[in-house]
Amino acid sequence: MGHLRFLTAGESHGPALAATIEGVPAGLLLTADQIAVDLARRQRGYGRGARSTSIEQDRAEILAGVRHGLTIGSPILLLIRNRDWDNWTRVMQVEPLTKEEAAELAAMAEAGDKKAAPITHLRAGHADLAGAVKYGFDDVRNVLERASARETAARVAAGAVARALLARLGVDVWSFTAEVGGVAYGPEAAARPRAETEASPLRCPDAAAEERMVARIDEARTAGDTVGGVVQVVATGLPIGLGSHVHWDRRLDAALAGAVMSIPIVKGVEFGLGFEQTRHLGSAVMDVIEGRDPDGAWRRHTNNAGGLEGGISNGQPIVLRAAVKPISTLPRPLPSADLVSGEPVEKGHYERSDICVVPATGVVAEAMVCLTLADFVLDKFGGDSIVETADNLARYSAAGAAGADSRRPRRSGGAAPAESE
Repeated sequence: MGHLRFLTAGESHGPALAATIEGVPAGLLLTADQIAVDLARRQRGYGRGARSTSIEQDRAEILAGVRHGLTIGSPILLLIRNRDWDNWTRVMQVEPLTKEEAAELAAMAEAGDKKAAPITHLRAGHADLAGAVKYGFDDVRNVLERASARETAARVAAGAVARALLARLGVDVWSFTAEVGGVAYGPEAAARPRAETEASPLRCPDAAAEERMVARIDEARTAGDTVGGVVQVVATGLPIGLGSHVHWDRRLDAALAGAVMSIPIVKGVEFGLGFEQTRHLGSAVMDVIEGRDPDGAWRRHTNNAGGLEGGISNGQPIVLRAAVKPISTLPRPLPSADLVSGEPVEKGHYERSDICVVPATGVVAEAMVCLTLADFVLDKFGGDSIVETADNLARYSAAGAAGADSRRPRRSGGAAPAESE
């Protein structure tokens, strides 16, 4: 990212999570209530565990970059306090342990407090082994605290800032659950309106399919297992021209895929028809360009490319799907090995787990899409204030509606140069 940058900080059971967002133009309306909407959406969903549904009630405090409800062009600092921190103060304290504190921690572990004991039983599917070997740790706690999906709360808060910017420019980003545990929604049966879908247990627009998805989650819970699925993200209102074909790192599709793939539980990303295109002839999957409408919009009847061609937005909705793997922390842990001894152990470490996080992953994917699109919008249209950005976009869109000839360079006398010049 170049024009809009963000970083997150914090551990799963530390005092708080934080996000810094730099590059947001001045004059954008932004409040904690706006951010709270997406944070609440991330915590909901059938199959979530106790921490998401009852322990944490996430709300971001805006500590910098906003005055009287408007951004002021400086970096925005967000803080999300972990309510569970009160139960982890000795285990996760920042300052060095005194002899008395170290003895207290050892006594807690000896008394059976699992969170006080070093973690050496590795979990398959997590960053435990790779992270511990990479950084030279003998306690997996140092890895899992940051590798935890809890970090995505900070991403969602940052994404809400980007969403506010995009909304000011007429861009909307939304997701829904397309599949859980092999049960897929039917596009022809997706009759639920958006508000009703949002309020449903799994954020699925197909009510009948959602019932089967819920049953699949219940089966996994009974078996002490977990299930994954597929989320679909749709972005509308984007102009033609975000991204570029000229270099790999300027391609919008590559940036979106990388951003969504950075979500720990996502293992695949596709646009439009995605892998399905490989099963058809080219003539059957290309989106035929049928001409321009009176308002200047280019007309097509299909969107198999998912709104992106040559790494550039083509004016159609961007449609992205992400494969969400089953959660690695199983209620009935798999056999594993010990980090220190290298010997097999009966089961890996277990720490609170959800059964299914597909709906929540959709909200996190929205955040990453919003942050990426906002960066590319600012790259294209610039602006130190949101009014300037909006004006630049409006002029660009008006020129596009007027036709390609309106953008060609002119001679001082007003005549367009010949093609050979």
